[in-house]
Parts: sequence; C-alpha cells; structure tokens
Amino acid sequence: MSTALPVVLAGARGHGRRHLDNIRGLQQRGLVRLVGICELTPLAPHEIPDGLGAPAQSSDLGALLDATGARIAVICTPIPTHTDLALTAAVRGVHILLEKPPAPSYAEFRRLSDGVAAAGVTCQIGFQSLGSLALPAIRKLIAEGAVGEVVGVGGAGAWARDEAYFRRVPWSGKRRLNGVDVADGVLTNPLAHAVATALALLGTTRADDVTGVETELLRANDIESDDTSCVRVRTRRGPVAVAATLCAERPGEPYVMVHGERGRITFWYKQDRVLLQRAGHGPEETEYGRTDLLENLVAHLTTGQEPLVPPAATGAFMEVVEAIRRAPEPVALPAGAWRLLPGENRRVVPGIDGLVAACADTLALYSELGAPWAPPKQVSTR
Repeated sequence: MSTALPVVLAGARGHGRRHLDNIRGLQQRGLVRLVGICELTPLAPHEIPDGLGAPAQSSDLGALLDATGARIAVICTPIPTHTDLALTAAVRGVHILLEKPPAPSYAEFRRLSDGVAAAGVTCQIGFQSLGSLALPAIRKLIAEGAVGEVVGVGGAGAWARDEAYFRRVPWSGKRRLNGVDVADGVLTNPLAHAVATALALLGTTRADDVTGVETELLRANDIESDDTSCVRVRTRRGPVAVAATLCAERPGEPYVMVHGERGRITFWYKQDRVLLQRAGHGPEETEYGRTDLLENLVAHLTTGQEPLVPPAATGAFMEVVEAIRRAPEPVALPAGAWRLLPGENRRVVPGIDGLVAACADTLALYSELGAPWAPPKQVSTR
C-alpha cells in the first residue's frame, strides 16, 4: 500500500493550476497522490498535468471525498465558498489546505475556525509567504537587537492588472455578490500576503493583537471593490501600515519592511530575499528557502510537525478584512487621477508607485502624504 496521502483538489482552474503543479511535485516525491478534482465542469485530459493519472472528478465535493477516501482537501475556489467547502471536508474528518483569504468576513472566519476545531481536523491557510524560512531568520535578528527597538512594520505592493483581470470571473473586483460578501479588494486578496506577512513579522497574528484599523480605500478601475488602498493597523506591539495598488506605473516586487530605532529589515516575500541595513554595518542581503504549506500539512499528519498557518494565525489579518468590509464603499478616483495605457489595456495612477513606497517607508497613509485624491481615513476599533 502507498503511504502517500490521498488528496482532492477543489478548484483546479485559474490559480488552482498552481496547486495542480504543486501536487504533482509532491506526488513525484511520494508524499501525496491526487485522487480527485472537484470542478463545476470536469477538466479535460489535456488540463491535467502529466504524471497525475486520471483522478476522479465531480462537482460535489462531499461525494468526491466520500468516494475517494481523501485525507486532505485543497480548496482553491471563490472566496465566498471557502467556509462551506472547508466545513464539508471537516465534518468528514478530512484535513484542509484553504486558499487565502480564508473568508470574506470575520463572522464567516469564526464559523470556519469553530467548525474545524469541533471536527478535530487541521486547517492550513494558504499564505505561502508564511512558510518562508526568512520569517524565523528575521524574528531572530529582531530578538538579537540587530535594528534596535522595533517601532513598526510597513508593507508595499505595486502591481498591475488589466481590464480583463476584473472580468475573468463574476466575483472579481466585488465587495459582495447577490447579497453575499466577497471581499475581493487589493489588500484582501491579490496583495493579502503583504498584510499577513507584515503582521507576522511584528508577531501580531491573532485577532486580539489588533486594537484598531484605519483604512483608505480607492479605485481607478470600474469595479465595486478597491484597487488602490492603504491601511494602518494598530496593534499591541506598534503600527503596521500597508499600501497597495493594481494600477502601478512600473510594477515591482512587493515587500514588507521592519522599522527599528537603529536600522531596518526589508523582506521581498515572493523572492524570500532579505536586506538588513543597520547603523555601523554595510548592507547585508540573504536569500532563504521556503517550506511548502501542503508539504507542511502532510508532515503534520505523518510526523506531528506543527502546522505553519492555522486559522488562529490569520486572526489579525481577518480583523483587517473585516475593517475593510465595514468601511464605506471605495472612492472612485477622479478622471484626472488615472490614465489608460491602451497597449496594455490597463489603468495607471500617476505617482502611485512612489506613494505606495512612501507609505511603507513612513507608516503614513495616502492622505497624510498629501495625495489630493485620498479620502479622509476611516477608523475601525474592535
């Protein structure tokens, strides 16, 4: 009998293709085997990567889990479906890797967390950056006083998305759909890692670490949700300020920055690359490896290794999601504040790249940096 753990993937198209490729790599190492794919429309043979065989397919996740005897469900489906599908797995004793964000509201997050706890299964939330070996290395630098007392953490993400991105699925760019929360904003979905990683570096990942959230939500695109926003999270250990846009002039790698009294640590979290700058020393740059979150979940089930991103470790992030959900509707930027790049069919906000970086650098919001189009900040205190 194979010792590889049987896995079902729910949501195998779009971003789910990355999970298919990752499962294939782990299957080649004998850690997992793909036994089922849950999609509304079955995948054609050419959509299934070589080496994964012919897994069972169904649009009914519960029936598929029952039929295959899966131990793990990887869920990469629309945000509003996360909680129900995760609990469908949990009540069957199936462990879960759940794509971020875990839920579109704090109430749904609590229902998810309570449900998996009651079922006695493990749920890993798919913030891949929290599997980076750079995180413990940075925490060690902080503990050793490499940059002195930490005064806050900033984050910056300047990405570009074209018009087609916001039309790719019905829930794209929505705050809610058919009366159901979606929360597909720049800080809650595409650049959610910047928020979660910044909170993790400060050691403030649990919901009760957050004392308040200030938000400035804007949009250049013709969408319901926000595409150019910033937040400042008040925590028990200091502020976390993150700015992000999908309307960058020159898209770059997102990063988070630890501000110390005697230096700073910059972490490009998609690259696992760290730059240490401190008084009396030259700059030191280091690249780290990364623990795959599905592999970590397998290790937890087979050897007792601790899961890296249980739901409780995303509670503070979900407080930010809730503050954004409860904030007034995002403000549409005036026509003069953005321009269309016809060749790329996307909207650009002139000067936004510098503003995003300045927010991370100063822990200030757009309005505090003098952006003429920024609305007054909204403050949410939990």
